[in-house]
Amino acid sequence: MEQTSGGFSETGLRRMRDVLLRHVDSGKIPGLVALISRNGETHVEAMGTMRHDGGSPMQRDTIFRMASTTKMVGAAAVMVLLDECKLHLDDPVDPWLPELANRQVLKRPDGPLDDTVPARRPITVRDLLTSTFGLGVDITLAGSPIQNAIFQNGLFDTPGQELPAPDEWMRRLGTLPLSYQPGERWQYHVSNEVLGVLVARVTGQTFETYLRERILDPLGMKDTCFYVPESKMDRLPPAYIPDPKTGDFMAWDEAEGGRYTKPPVFQAGGGGLLSTVDDYNAFLQMLLNQGMHGTKRILSRPAVQLMTTNRLTPEQQAFRDDLAKNNVHLSFGQGQHGGWGIGMAVRTYQGDYASIGQFGWDGGTGTTAYADPDKQLTGVLLTQIGMSTPAPANLIHDFWTMVYQAIED
Repeated sequence: MEQTSGGFSETGLRRMRDVLLRHVDSGKIPGLVALISRNGETHVEAMGTMRHDGGSPMQRDTIFRMASTTKMVGAAAVMVLLDECKLHLDDPVDPWLPELANRQVLKRPDGPLDDTVPARRPITVRDLLTSTFGLGVDITLAGSPIQNAIFQNGLFDTPGQELPAPDEWMRRLGTLPLSYQPGERWQYHVSNEVLGVLVARVTGQTFETYLRERILDPLGMKDTCFYVPESKMDRLPPAYIPDPKTGDFMAWDEAEGGRYTKPPVFQAGGGGLLSTVDDYNAFLQMLLNQGMHGTKRILSRPAVQLMTTNRLTPEQQAFRDDLAKNNVHLSFGQGQHGGWGIGMAVRTYQGDYASIGQFGWDGGTGTTAYADPDKQLTGVLLTQIGMSTPAPANLIHDFWTMVYQAIED
């Protein structure tokens, strides 16, 4: 039987390269960097160019805007605080986040903002960690007063609109009611932004400083940051949002003079990091190793288990399942995992080639990063193409299919 020591077959790796190349040759993906690792054997593919019209080739150390794959790294900082008993899962967050005290909750999630009832209980650390505190970006409520208010208040990080400073961001958040009672339903994204503010207020440091001291530096994630210094700017490609109708490349952020050339006023735990395939692989390997990086412990074993296994109650799970299957056409097939841990999705059923227990997440800028404990596998694929067309999602699905078909034991 054909095999390599790490458990990928040469034929499978060649097939993967061919499929990735097909996406680049299609003209819809200018370039990509992919890393897969198993049992100490790592393969990297860098192909295509930094710009859609040519330019420098993609390299292993090209820096990408990670978007929502930021969530898993940001959440790890909160787990350190749990490990040190500086936070507890069922603590109300009111002492640190008074803006979230005494919440009002919409009588109907799509109803007017002033038609509310009082929250039954305070929001807890657990609610924020599991994305169940009552507010989030929700495709099923698109166009409703509360979803419009999230965008109009500048609470969601969108191209062309930078987030306000943390205290102002929290003040604006505090003017809105919740869509659901605390703990009632899983909703996306906003909780991860709140967690970054929580870390800063509990530690008295900026979110980035604490993240760097406790997660990034110990893991050697030297290229992971909320902005790119001038010395590394040549490694950052422009970011594109293809026109949904024509597929034409529209640059929403150039490297030089773009939004990531200076430190942001809001260090976004939900989507603000920039990074490389090797940095993210180091993070995923630490989770696979139950919190260890070499001889250093970054997180406790129970903290990693909490992060990387399903945290949703059956009621919360039912809602997330409905959200995924009823919007599969809008999400281009993303998000069909089943469960949700802390800052990441967790596979709770065999829905495609991935094993049950696989954990990780994808980013709206065309990024994906997962680890699979059953296969002892990590994979990271980074592009600069926003999810406004199916092209990056199709590439991500094909990448994971090819990773799993390349496994040979």
